[in-house]
Amino acid sequence: MDQTVRGTAIFLKDIRVYYLTPPMIMFGLLLPFFLFFSFSVKRDLGADVGVARLLAITIFFTASSAGPVIIPMERRSGTYDRLLTAPLSLPALLLSKAAVGAFFGMAVSLVPLLVATAVLDVRVASVPFLIAALLLGSSCFAAFGLVFASFPTRSVGNVMMPSTLMRWPLLFVSGIFVPLDEMASWLLPVAFLSPLTYAQDLFDHAIMGDSFLPAALDVVLLLVLAILFLFPAALFHRRARRSGT
Repeated sequence: MDQTVRGTAIFLKDIRVYYLTPPMIMFGLLLPFFLFFSFSVKRDLGADVGVARLLAITIFFTASSAGPVIIPMERRSGTYDRLLTAPLSLPALLLSKAAVGAFFGMAVSLVPLLVATAVLDVRVASVPFLIAALLLGSSCFAAFGLVFASFPTRSVGNVMMPSTLMRWPLLFVSGIFVPLDEMASWLLPVAFLSPLTYAQDLFDHAIMGDSFLPAALDVVLLLVLAILFLFPAALFHRRARRSGT
């Protein structure tokens, strides 16, 4: 209970302090929207297909940007060192940082979702799967961002560069630009290596009622990947703590 209370305090502090910082606005808000508009312009996309794609892109970039932005900024100001020496376990610290990214991803995703349902008359085929896609997708990508945030550096740019280089290939093979059922057979196994593939597929099922993979499989894989991403993040943090960086 003590760890939960302390982790919640860090979660609320990060929301209050870091959500409106320039790197969060650039990488977490502007980038996914500009990317979607450049992808969708002059393409004959239905409103439901466009919304599913936009939601997947949004949670991918927003949730995975929080950790790589917040943790280096805290290292630079010295507050992160105090968190590591405080009576707070490393798992509780990582979970609180992941919760910040997950909440950021879900909050930003609600904006296009509300606009689509209110203005574009898009109907959600499955509310439970939509909630699962928002919650599990944001959690998975927030944990993914923590892996890069665990690199011992005080510069946001040093973290965002490898993070962005990794996210672009995962985006291009995820089925957002080329649907999975139209993808070349040799590229399909590569698409299954991207966690965004399962979030995109689950959003398709939630919005349109149809998807390439079983929706239950998407749910299970997103949950498993969210947990698995926390292990290398914890490993890198422990190594950095031992080396004093």
